[in-house]
Amino acid sequence: MEQVSFYNQKCFKRDVEKTFTSHRDLIQELIPRADVQHVGSTAIPNSLTKGDLDIQVRVSKIQFIQAVESLSSVYESNDESIKTSEFRAFKDDTGIPPLGIQLTIIGSEFDFFWKFRDILLQNDQYRTEYDELKRKFEGKCMEAYRGAKNDFFSKIIQTPEFKRLKTDINRND
Repeated sequence: MEQVSFYNQKCFKRDVEKTFTSHRDLIQELIPRADVQHVGSTAIPNSLTKGDLDIQVRVSKIQFIQAVESLSSVYESNDESIKTSEFRAFKDDTGIPPLGIQLTIIGSEFDFFWKFRDILLQNDQYRTEYDELKRKFEGKCMEAYRGAKNDFFSKIIQTPEFKRLKTDINRND
């Protein structure tokens, strides 16, 4: 049974920023028109994190197959994740910090990672609630945590704040 542990985001800030920048640059070389977003808890100041870096790569429907091929040439497929015609996950567990990449088609049902980040950045109450959920699962089963995390984000999707966020092809941080 895999256990989950959380740390203050500040502990990883320098490594995360450096790692994000280098991977963003590499991904933009591979897929020039991709929108590369730093998402996940390391993108949210004062948040608890597992200590990994999450990147969302947003592409047009036309770019998706080429993007899958390009990312596959550099990163390992995350076989624990789903694969669809609109979503692929990749990883690099050898880096510091470990890396997860979510490739999504802009405007698809999977184009939500940046929205969760923005909601947690805009609403400290939601961030605090998410951190409390993490504290509750500290040292416990990863699968149980993932289930509770999915329930939390299912609730966030229903909020007016989430529904107001528009998919914008030209988003860049």
